[in-house]
Amino acid sequence: MGLDIYAGTLTRYYAGNWKNIVQQWAEENGYTFQKITPDGTAVENDEELNPAEVQEIVENWRDQILAAIAQPGQEPYTPWTEDNEKTYYTDKPDWDALGAMLLVAACHTYEEEVPTTVEKDWDFMEQQTIARLAEDQERVWSLFKGVTWWLPLEDAFFFQGPLPNEDTAMIGTVGGLRKELERLNELAWQADEETILSWSETEGYPVDGTIGSNGEYSKADIEEHTQYDTESLAKFAFSMFWQAMLFAEKNRVPILLDF
Repeated sequence: MGLDIYAGTLTRYYAGNWKNIVQQWAEENGYTFQKITPDGTAVENDEELNPAEVQEIVENWRDQILAAIAQPGQEPYTPWTEDNEKTYYTDKPDWDALGAMLLVAACHTYEEEVPTTVEKDWDFMEQQTIARLAEDQERVWSLFKGVTWWLPLEDAFFFQGPLPNEDTAMIGTVGGLRKELERLNELAWQADEETILSWSETEGYPVDGTIGSNGEYSKADIEEHTQYDTESLAKFAFSMFWQAMLFAEKNRVPILLDF
């Protein structure tokens, strides 16, 4: 199961009015796209939902959440705008790169050497240093506590709560995510923003195959990669989270992980 990052209105997300980066590439290059489960079963497209009804549900959920997390004696949080037209940002770090980013953060937090490589499809939450930071009660990162949603609020906190579709999730804030990303960059790279933005293009997964002059994809004579460069994957994921954070701040929209 893949992992996408999405920053945009929840109305567009739940109405299905967005395409992940693979769908966009497929359309631009004349290919068809079909989601497949880990057992090889095709995922059928969800039934189309009425955007107006979705927006009403999402706005009701938003208002209830903001009322529930309002602090005594403080002004209530201002609702963000929901609609089915505002632009969105999305990209695809996938799980291995997210794990590499967490590994770099954990190793630098505890001043440990970062492993050179990570295994393909590794269970990163079982890795000792990552698990240590996930349990640390003094150094608390939403990224290590299972947060998969970040609301467009400046205050830094997270909580477990219901989602508009009645699922539950760990929910944080964009302000909190910014603090964590800034901390990670300070610990590991001290990179400027231009460099960070470039990493989604210059770093990441190795190419498993080539596209020949006839336009056909081939894996001939190329070994299957079973290990990835940790730092490269970490920078790749970090760039996407940074871009999503900037987009969410500018447009005042939530960020979520789609999987």
